[in-house]
Amino acid sequence: MPKTIPSLTDFTQAGGPIAEYMTDVMQRTVLYWDVMRQRSDQYYEQKDKDVPHVLRFDGELVLDGRTFERPCNYLLARVRPPAGLKVDPRKRPFVVVDPRAGHGPGIGGFKADSELGVAMKAGHPAYLIGFTPEPMPGQTIEDVMQTEAVFLEKVISLHPGAEGKPCVVGNCQGGWAVLLVAAIRPELFGPIIVAGSPLSYWAGIEGENPMRYTGGLAGGSWMTALAGDLGAGKFDGGMLVENFENLNPSNTLWTKKYNLWSKVDTEGPRYIEFEKWWGGHIDLNAEEMQWIVDNLFVGNKLATAEIVTRDGQRIDLRNIRSPIICFCSKGDNITPPQQALGWIHDLYGSDDDIRACGQTIVYAVHDTVGHLGIFVSGGVAKKEHNEFASNIDLIDVLPPGLYEAVMTPKTAESLNQDAIDGDWIVRFEPRSLEDIRAIVQPSPENERRFATVRKVSETNLALYRSMVQPFVKAFVTQQSADKRKSKKSRRTELPYEIFSGRNPMMKQVARLADQVRAQRQPVAPDNPLVQWQAMVSDGIVAALDGYRDQRDAQMEKIFLAIYDSPVLQAMVGTAQAEPRPRPGMAPERVALIKDRIAELKAGITKGGVREAAVRAFLYVSMADPGVDERAFNTLREMRRENDGLTLEAFKQLVREQYFSLVLDPEGAVAAIPGMLPADAGKRARLLAAIRRTAAADGDTSDLQAERLEQLEKLFQPQTRRVPAKKAPRKAVRRLKS
Repeated sequence: MPKTIPSLTDFTQAGGPIAEYMTDVMQRTVLYWDVMRQRSDQYYEQKDKDVPHVLRFDGELVLDGRTFERPCNYLLARVRPPAGLKVDPRKRPFVVVDPRAGHGPGIGGFKADSELGVAMKAGHPAYLIGFTPEPMPGQTIEDVMQTEAVFLEKVISLHPGAEGKPCVVGNCQGGWAVLLVAAIRPELFGPIIVAGSPLSYWAGIEGENPMRYTGGLAGGSWMTALAGDLGAGKFDGGMLVENFENLNPSNTLWTKKYNLWSKVDTEGPRYIEFEKWWGGHIDLNAEEMQWIVDNLFVGNKLATAEIVTRDGQRIDLRNIRSPIICFCSKGDNITPPQQALGWIHDLYGSDDDIRACGQTIVYAVHDTVGHLGIFVSGGVAKKEHNEFASNIDLIDVLPPGLYEAVMTPKTAESLNQDAIDGDWIVRFEPRSLEDIRAIVQPSPENERRFATVRKVSETNLALYRSMVQPFVKAFVTQQSADKRKSKKSRRTELPYEIFSGRNPMMKQVARLADQVRAQRQPVAPDNPLVQWQAMVSDGIVAALDGYRDQRDAQMEKIFLAIYDSPVLQAMVGTAQAEPRPRPGMAPERVALIKDRIAELKAGITKGGVREAAVRAFLYVSMADPGVDERAFNTLREMRRENDGLTLEAFKQLVREQYFSLVLDPEGAVAAIPGMLPADAGKRARLLAAIRRTAAADGDTSDLQAERLEQLEKLFQPQTRRVPAKKAPRKAVRRLKS
């Protein structure tokens, strides 16, 4: 009998757990190399594109900012819905603005379940504002602002029948960029969603948010100016990416690649998909980056209304008339909740200040998701972004004030299911500035330290510009800058080049990977060597995390030792002065609020049946904190069935009636009968509709029931009994008139 050649299975069975594990390790390693090959080929494919992006959907160019009078490398693209999905032209469009912080555009449409994806599923037309890798010569942040304003004008013109202005979504640095535009062109915006966007740059908690110390430890923004000068007027966006990666060395150096290697059978497609975005870098003009660092990262001027444009316009976020939805996460180490929400505490002196500005602010704080997950994670898109998209009209008509979006799962027991959009029930519950303070934990000592950083930065930048910059610019040429960048690119691209198809050996790896897949023998989960492997990995992660924690602790100690110094604070003039302007407490602001309150009180008795109906509904709903989406959807159907009032007009009506109830509850309620029609049938139908809307969430509180009973009495027709002896006099007066 001829001898048979032992198979791989025979070998692993004969060798026991060790052979089984070693076979799996070799196979995983080959598959890992093949994934790295695919990543490298994808990198060069992206690099060769004029406008590399990761948008999953097809799109068409609408406007090109590079052709404008003041050219800018931003583009407006219409996103086409996938096959089988139709959008409603009557619904407000969604416009997603991606961050220009080192990476290319498209992250807002990275997956089917993404910001753009859920918007189109909800029936909204969708647009993306993206950008090319290279900025235009002389391009500034203000040029970007003006370009984005033109883009929004175009979107509005393309949807003249839409009910409401565009909902604009700004991711990370795209968020503060959107708010800059909204502060000077508020008429262009519907609701604004800022996801993982830093707005208050000094905010944070000691021991938890070390990234904010970077500017102070560098001595301020002079290092940014030096980097721009060495780049001959360009700032390498790869430096921003390096800063992000340095925040979590265990993930950068080990976990990301170990997860791929250990789960290579399933992890490969996800890894390649993400690296398509993460691996490509874009540049900014040096002037753009300097503006960002001076005004935002170090200066913190956005949250204190100190930024003034070149034509003299003050950028004050209190000028925004659209609702602002701030979505952040406790698991975000780049934009923690303190930096996402601190601007509210910085700008407004009281809850009445928010209302007097006619401002609606909604916030949602996720417990665990990381920075990129806020606008990349499919799970987040299916929950938070889906609920924002489905309930954007409700958010748009919320009365002025501060709210938290609270989401609970929809179950089979949930009442009025037809009025629930999606798998979650969203409720907007009123909050106060005290709730924001509890999250932000503002500290005068912290503000004084960063005010000192700002002064030191201004001094160091002035010294650099007067004493060093002329020499740097004299020696740096475009050729030397290109050569320096080329050397850095070669170091960065070396891993891609080794694993790419340009390396002849990788063709053999591709063939070997196909053979491995055909003979794949994954190790059993209970193999003791797999457990040992996991222990080794955990040890490496723990060591790198320990290094990170010690590094961050040392950074904080050094920062506090320098900028907590009374001597330094006295030298730069921050020892006794107010650390930062407080716009909400300015005397002229307080006077404006008082005048606005008086104006609103004067109109409490004005109005007709519409005003009475909305006021009555608000009176009942305010007895139960929060606004449930079911109540709004029921009210919206009533509005459509009756008079077809436009959403904008309805929004204004709700706000006016809400103010009347806040400023003078008793007077506003007492005025309702005089605003109602005389017809008893109309009054009864109106009251029935209010009852149906108030009970839409299936839970009527005792106070709501009490207010409904009160309204029932007020809605009774008022019969006037006129004494007979006085009737002739009134009749004469009527005839004379």
